[in-house]
Amino acid sequence: MATEMNSLSGGGDGGEAAKDERPLLNSSSSNGSGETLEQLEKKYAAYVRKDAYGTMGRGKLAISEKVLLGIAIVTLVPIRFVAGVLILLVYYLICRFCTLFSVPNRDDGQEDYAHMVGWRREVVVRCGRFSSRAMLFVFGFYWIRVDDRSLSTTEDEHGEQSDETERPGAIISNHVSYLDILYHMSSSFPSFVAKRSVARLPLVGLISKCLGCIYVQRESKASDFKGVSEGTTTNGDYLLPFKTGAFLAKAPVLPLILRYPYKRFSPAWDSISGMRHVLLLLCQFMNHIEVVRLPVYYPSEQEKEDAKLYANNVRKLMATEGGLVLSDIGLAEKRVYHAALNGL
Repeated sequence: MATEMNSLSGGGDGGEAAKDERPLLNSSSSNGSGETLEQLEKKYAAYVRKDAYGTMGRGKLAISEKVLLGIAIVTLVPIRFVAGVLILLVYYLICRFCTLFSVPNRDDGQEDYAHMVGWRREVVVRCGRFSSRAMLFVFGFYWIRVDDRSLSTTEDEHGEQSDETERPGAIISNHVSYLDILYHMSSSFPSFVAKRSVARLPLVGLISKCLGCIYVQRESKASDFKGVSEGTTTNGDYLLPFKTGAFLAKAPVLPLILRYPYKRFSPAWDSISGMRHVLLLLCQFMNHIEVVRLPVYYPSEQEKEDAKLYANNVRKLMATEGGLVLSDIGLAEKRVYHAALNGL
């Protein structure tokens, strides 16, 4: 999964800072191409924000909503912020302790501690899972509902008996928010695909190295073979094309579908700046995650020889099972949409 941990102050794509000072488009205004807001929302539907806070999280709010926000800002936000920072700091110190006198792997410019074994690895994994779940709790995700459909079948869709001894080589998930990372860490503590700049972030950089993250240059075409799922976040109703990296190994994959039900504020990181998203998330007393765990997908011989076919078939299955709409747009279109919203 192409993570977006490194730009909580930036736009929903994790790479470009949203310029809040610029006016948003109204229903009749247009960008340089002459498209109205309605036309843009139809064209870039996967990134359209639909919650009570409106486009870019800057819509007009009722007086009652403003009062609730004001109360939350002076009560919930400070408590949650301090608790979140403490959890992150404690886990960083644990990772720092476990990596003392340990030389990191250095391969193709990568640096990680994924080779750690024994008690060091055990401590990093167990504390990482606990810390991630604690962080979600601090953010208001008190319960996580899991629909495990993998227990309902023992055969793959090709009608062949699944080889239960062969473990899935990757978790394939839709990408809705940076919160996805915390859920996956709390559930199975996998490695992620991340932008190179993540490795240089304070605190988070060392943690990502302990995870064994694969760092890629997001703008480079070469990163295509290293990606795991969608290249950017959506509003949760759509499923973008998958990168093929996780499918090149020809190993089975575990498809997961993440949903974030909401009434007022949507935890999806679509068309909203990172800082505004975090603030509004902390202001909401209760947030929700629903997880649909599909059966392990075992590729056919044809899919093993064609990673793109393999990725597309898994994507179609996830869209069908999760009620998601397939969309062929990507990060480039998201940036165009954000630029238009900001009057560029």
